[in-house]
Amino acid sequence: MTTAAWQEPTPTAVLVLADGTVIEGFGIGARGEAVAEVCFNTAMTGYEEILTDPSYAGQIVTFTFPHIGNVGVNDEDIETVNMAAESGVRGVVLRDEVTDPSNYRSLKGFDAWLTARGIIGITGVDTRALTALIREKGMPNAVIAHAPDGKFDLEALKAKAKAWSGLEGLDLAIEVTNPQSYDWTEASWAWNKGYGQQIDKKYKVVALDFGIKRNILRLLVDEGCEVVVLPATATADEVFAHQPDGVFLSNGPGDPAATGDYAVPTIKAVIDSGVPTFGICLGHQMMGLALGGKTMKMHQGHHGANHPVKDYTTGKVEITSMNHGFAIDPDSLPDNVEQTHVSLFDGSNCGLRVKDKPAFSVQYHPEASPGPQDSHYLFKRFVNLIREKKGEAPVPERA
Repeated sequence: MTTAAWQEPTPTAVLVLADGTVIEGFGIGARGEAVAEVCFNTAMTGYEEILTDPSYAGQIVTFTFPHIGNVGVNDEDIETVNMAAESGVRGVVLRDEVTDPSNYRSLKGFDAWLTARGIIGITGVDTRALTALIREKGMPNAVIAHAPDGKFDLEALKAKAKAWSGLEGLDLAIEVTNPQSYDWTEASWAWNKGYGQQIDKKYKVVALDFGIKRNILRLLVDEGCEVVVLPATATADEVFAHQPDGVFLSNGPGDPAATGDYAVPTIKAVIDSGVPTFGICLGHQMMGLALGGKTMKMHQGHHGANHPVKDYTTGKVEITSMNHGFAIDPDSLPDNVEQTHVSLFDGSNCGLRVKDKPAFSVQYHPEASPGPQDSHYLFKRFVNLIREKKGEAPVPERA
């Protein structure tokens, strides 16, 4: 009896780093190639929310949790407002092969969904080793490529990865913002009911869209806000034309200094006017710039749903959802700005408050999609600033 010779399966995807490292695996999702920055995300759930978060534009997401895609996808867990737009996420790196979906809410398999979204995927990667590399050397530029025949011009891919300039200096908010203004009326999701609709319209809030997430808008609606969303390029006059009771500065991708070229003057005018203002993520960074601070590129960034942050205003520690590769330099903040939150992982700035204006911001994603709901109180803190401005009594921040 003869035994057939063992044949190694042919790799159908590669991740080629700018330093020439080649990581082989098996392709899923879209075919082709894309250049981007590689980060790692430590969340164990919420991969659909993560991969539809506009803040990941220009990045390849490596999941440290091995079982990604196993519960499929649905139409309720997306976070980008405009699903017709091209995905900002360029690629996804996974440890295990994607299995058939096993969840009653699933409407489509993960592989088919990635293909439809134009996201290139690679499986069979030692994601722990890749994460260790990022922790040691920082987030690398790379090319991710998928070819079913397994044929790659590795030298050309290495050159492409090495030549890419990276995220510093890139304004990516302009690529993910909705160019048209719109009203938002959808409220939070309830099990077996779906999303609610707005009932109360107590306060008018203008949200500047630098890559805004749906659940942020829903939580504003839950607090009785009538929300109108304006594009990232909106001027101060366009904001004030709506006579807002409050202004929200959204999350988003890219270098805050680059987006700040056109957004910071608007933000500065809003803060100076005394209109209550709340910023998240990129909005937080650009609030810092508008107040005279500086931002800096981080070594490995913060990406995950398990990051401890201390709120100095209450003395409490909350577990937060993070997604950022830039941060505010706290030493650059002027005397009228107080640091309110700090990361307990590395001590980096995670929040600020203007002492003489009703304005504050946080670096993390308090809307919890995905992630814990510890930080939902911040939306009440924002609306309490509006109530105070109107001479109304505040409500408790936490139940």
